[in-house]
Amino acid sequence: MGQLPEFSSNNALRSLSLSGTNFSGKLPESIGKLMFLRDLTLYDCYLFGSIPWSIANLTHLVNMDLSDNNFSGLIPPFHRFGVPNLTYLNLEGNKLYGSIPSSLFTLPSLRGLSLERNQLVGKIDEFPNASSSLIEKLELKNNYLSGPIPKSILQLPRLEWLSFEDNCSRSMKLDMFFKLKNLRGLYLFNISLLIESDNKSRTFPQLRILILSSCNLTELPEFIKTQDKLTVLDLSNNHIHGVVPNWLWKSSLQLVDLSFNPIDFPKQLPFGDANFSSPVLTELYLDSCNIRAFPEFLRSLENLQVLYVSNNRISGAIPNWVWKRSLSDLKLANNHLSSLVQDLPNQSSTSSQASLLAPFCKMSQLSYFDASYNNLSGTIPSCLGNMSALRFLDLHGNNLSGILPRFSKATPLWLLKVSENILEGELPRSLAECTRLQVLDVGNNMMHDTFPFWLENLPDLAVLILRENRFYGQIKHLKHKIGFPTLDVLDIASNHFSGELSIDFLNATQLRSLKIGGNRLEGKLPRSLANCTKLEVLDLGNNMIHDTYPFWLAKLPSLKVLILRGNRFYGTITGFDAGSGFPKLRILDIASNNFSGDLSIEFLQSLKAMMQMTNDEKAKLDYIGGQNSIVRRYYQDSVTIVNKGVEMFYQKVLTILTCFDLSNNSFHGRIPEEIQILKSLRVLNLSNNGFSGEIPSALENIKDLESLDLAQNKLSGKIPPQLTSLTFLAALNLSYNQLEGSIPQSNQFNTFANDSYRGNPKLCGPPFSSKCNEVGLPMPPPPGEDEEDSWLDAMSIWQIALVGYASGLVVGLCIGYTVLNELGNKWVCKFRMYGRRNRKTSR
Repeated sequence: MGQLPEFSSNNALRSLSLSGTNFSGKLPESIGKLMFLRDLTLYDCYLFGSIPWSIANLTHLVNMDLSDNNFSGLIPPFHRFGVPNLTYLNLEGNKLYGSIPSSLFTLPSLRGLSLERNQLVGKIDEFPNASSSLIEKLELKNNYLSGPIPKSILQLPRLEWLSFEDNCSRSMKLDMFFKLKNLRGLYLFNISLLIESDNKSRTFPQLRILILSSCNLTELPEFIKTQDKLTVLDLSNNHIHGVVPNWLWKSSLQLVDLSFNPIDFPKQLPFGDANFSSPVLTELYLDSCNIRAFPEFLRSLENLQVLYVSNNRISGAIPNWVWKRSLSDLKLANNHLSSLVQDLPNQSSTSSQASLLAPFCKMSQLSYFDASYNNLSGTIPSCLGNMSALRFLDLHGNNLSGILPRFSKATPLWLLKVSENILEGELPRSLAECTRLQVLDVGNNMMHDTFPFWLENLPDLAVLILRENRFYGQIKHLKHKIGFPTLDVLDIASNHFSGELSIDFLNATQLRSLKIGGNRLEGKLPRSLANCTKLEVLDLGNNMIHDTYPFWLAKLPSLKVLILRGNRFYGTITGFDAGSGFPKLRILDIASNNFSGDLSIEFLQSLKAMMQMTNDEKAKLDYIGGQNSIVRRYYQDSVTIVNKGVEMFYQKVLTILTCFDLSNNSFHGRIPEEIQILKSLRVLNLSNNGFSGEIPSALENIKDLESLDLAQNKLSGKIPPQLTSLTFLAALNLSYNQLEGSIPQSNQFNTFANDSYRGNPKLCGPPFSSKCNEVGLPMPPPPGEDEEDSWLDAMSIWQIALVGYASGLVVGLCIGYTVLNELGNKWVCKFRMYGRRNRKTSR
């Protein structure tokens, strides 16, 4: 990726168009020196930083398009410097924040303004001279705007296209938008619209596009009856119920979206009636409409190209008449479908599968096919590999068996997702000829093959997922260098790979997520991992890697998740250079290794991201994931951590989730007071070590702490009463230490049961039944109670394990670790293995 150069003032450049290129970095301030520039088009690049305010000096500028980059900061004050010729301004798809300056609407030549898909907030103020404005197109949706739409906007005489949303979900009257007599397109989102019941006498603008999504509608707006030129109608995400009336199907309609409404359809529509002009529908979206069968009226839509009916209750086989349409896009996900085709009439029981699949295999125009999460069984039709238009194939979450078909070189496939089936055999080598392939996901099957180095030359491959299969052998390249120059995600976890990870990651410069846990890898970590400078997630857990703590990974500027648990890492954690550390690491799991020594202050100081609190409200709702839009849509980073006493699988990882797990090692010495510098921690697990001394009261300063596990150590003294100030603390485990005195009683501590404190015979007070005497020690229990409590302790541990398994979780509670270590862990692992086998055989 290159960067834009500095510009000089003697440059007579009139047009700068670099859209869709790999230019990155900041837009130089010297852009303002291009005084003759009329066209600046830099959309879909990798530019970031603030938009330089000098850009407002370009008095000859007519068109500026900086959309779909990563620009942040405020919108430049164009009005201050004067851009009298600016006609089209497109800043959509960035990260601009702050309010929208109302002065933008007063630019004298402005005709089109697009600010959608940013982080703009607040309300838009009224602006003067609206009646003389030239604005024809105004796009403001997908921001964080609040407040009513300004009356000034509703007075723009030339406005033809308006998109707006209100995140306060306040009520607005739909009629107010009909004052715009030239309006041709209206997009309203997240607005509670009020529809006048008596508007028959009104005159309405003749819309071409009407989108009223998430507007709290309960009925179809009857003014649609007057819209004879309507081509696009989107009423998705409302509460519209009842039977769809005939008048909705305007003959001009090309696209209709009624998704996420509890509506009903008549069995037949009068599409063949001479008095009824049939629509020329090419796209129909009926996702989540509570449909139980394919609506019969679809038979009459001969021009239909796109059909979405996902998230419904459609069962059985797909009717054969569906395959007689000229469909290019068909989405059937999340239904109860059992077969791609119906048995043809008069077909004998010995008919070949090829004959039954003939209608499906003739879908020469099919480009997008999603039948994920159904009950499809049998083998994948081999004809899928020969479909010359097929770009997207998603069959994951079914009961498909057999092998993957061979894909011809002519297939323009860019996504193949067949995970969560029971497929066997090898990956077809023909996939190496699918040169447009970007996403390949065969995870959670029973495929048996070696690592597919032969895919490394695919020019656009971004996601490769092989997890939870039976891939085997060494991950060792003949050239010792791993290719995959465009790979963003490599997930090969839970397979049978073995040997040393003796490959060079020098060429994998785009790698962002690497998951190789749950294999049989050994030896040392390749130091070339430090070359993967975009790496955010590195999961090496549950292997046999034998190495010291990889402090050298601190060179990775974007690393957020590091999982080393369940290996053979050893030694003390030292070796950090002064001032060095992990700038973004928020999840560090080094549990179940052979680390030893003190918990050093320099180690804590290296965890720089854990020392920082997140105040950005939007960032708190964001998930770990790359910038690649394809990757973010079809892959989500996940992680398994011990949180609140349970080994939990997080399907998505919030960027604010901060976890520090050192459990089951050989650390010793005191827990330093400096642990308080990790103030953004939410999960802290130091259990099963040899820590001694008192529990540091400084833990009270980790205000967001939700889970604290210090079990199975040698901690002594009293439980600091300051810990009761941790009001988010939902799980506490101090069991099996040498603590004494009364248990603090306040706030969250009032919610913890006996399990949090077991194995500390000198503790007293609630929740224990033993009371404290005058010196703060437990009073002797009645005769026979100790033996009963001991039996109940053991039973409690097994009950917890059983409850965890029944809820789909493998419980890793550190209480009672000595009981579970030799017998219990094997017992739980057997249940885990049985659960996986049972899942396969029950499909």
